Amino acid sequence: MSNPSWHPVGANSTPRPEARMLAVGTAGPDAVHTQQEVLDRFGNNDRRKAHIFLNNAIERRNLVLPSLDESGAVRDETQAQLLDKHSKVGLEIGEQSLRACLEAGGFALQDIRHLCCVTTTGLLTPGFSSLLIHRLGLRRDCARLDVVGMGCNAGINALSAASAWARANPGQLAVLVCIEVCSAAYVNGDTTETAVVNSLFGDGSAAVAIRAGNAEDTGPVLRKFACSVIPEALDAMRFEWDPDHGKFRFRLDRDVPYVVGSHVPEVVGRLLEGTSVNQRDVAHWIVHSGGKKVIDAIKANLQLTSFDMRHTLSVLRDHGNLSSGSFLFSYSRLLQEGRVQQGDHGVLMTMGPGSSIETALIQW
Repeated sequence: MSNPSWHPVGANSTPRPEARMLAVGTAGPDAVHTQQEVLDRFGNNDRRKAHIFLNNAIERRNLVLPSLDESGAVRDETQAQLLDKHSKVGLEIGEQSLRACLEAGGFALQDIRHLCCVTTTGLLTPGFSSLLIHRLGLRRDCARLDVVGMGCNAGINALSAASAWARANPGQLAVLVCIEVCSAAYVNGDTTETAVVNSLFGDGSAAVAIRAGNAEDTGPVLRKFACSVIPEALDAMRFEWDPDHGKFRFRLDRDVPYVVGSHVPEVVGRLLEGTSVNQRDVAHWIVHSGGKKVIDAIKANLQLTSFDMRHTLSVLRDHGNLSSGSFLFSYSRLLQEGRVQQGDHGVLMTMGPGSSIETALIQW
């Protein structure tokens, strides 16, 4: 049975063609720091903080850290400087991931007819879509969308929007770019909560090309999307102003893994409902690298193995939590692995503020 939301409106309507993910590209800043190096840079000798940094399944992260002053101390970055970092680094890695995506798919810059940009780690007006169109000389009639402030789950939200545009405009290329400079939201505080946040997030960008209505295209079909909002956990993940530091900071409640984990079976059930696909039929799980405890909670509640989550775990190890683009880094590793077979089903999953869980069912 097909997804009911795909039924045509009206007796004589023609169903829209299916959208496919055609190519993916990823990028990050050149600077890579181990967890110990980040601790040393900020002079965090507290045993409690060291335990948090060194026992969260993360080995290294791409991060643009502040420079040192003449005495060897870390320079304090103002909110204005952090926003400048978000813009400068974001444009650089956003361009790199977009070009890598186009190269992987054999596309040119002028092929892009819709550009959707996602970010949470800073605010820009005009947004990354306009800035990239100007920077790269894209078509002036390129449609665009900026998704700002939705958090780590925003990549699949935007994937749904981009695929809908592609299905409404057959044969035309849409590109989604997730750009996150998490080091532009780094506050060097003394609390355990701040240490958890600072130990977790990395800088990175990922892009995916989407098109519908081209019979020669290969790549997985985006079959269905499903979400779950958990309003009772509204404040579990949030970005707010910290008057003590004069900066925005990310707040992360320690109960997040358990909240997310307990709601995952429900949303996966709704994703698969009416598709003739059972959970045991899902060959590939591409899950946001939200953190070790979040991954463990999802594994337990869905009865998945570490092998099922291997790409999520390896991205966490090598990059940390890359916010909205994390799942595309994992998807890229799946493609590089070369295990996918025709007919395979996969589930994409992200979670973030709201609190909310976003999922997509794909099929090769």
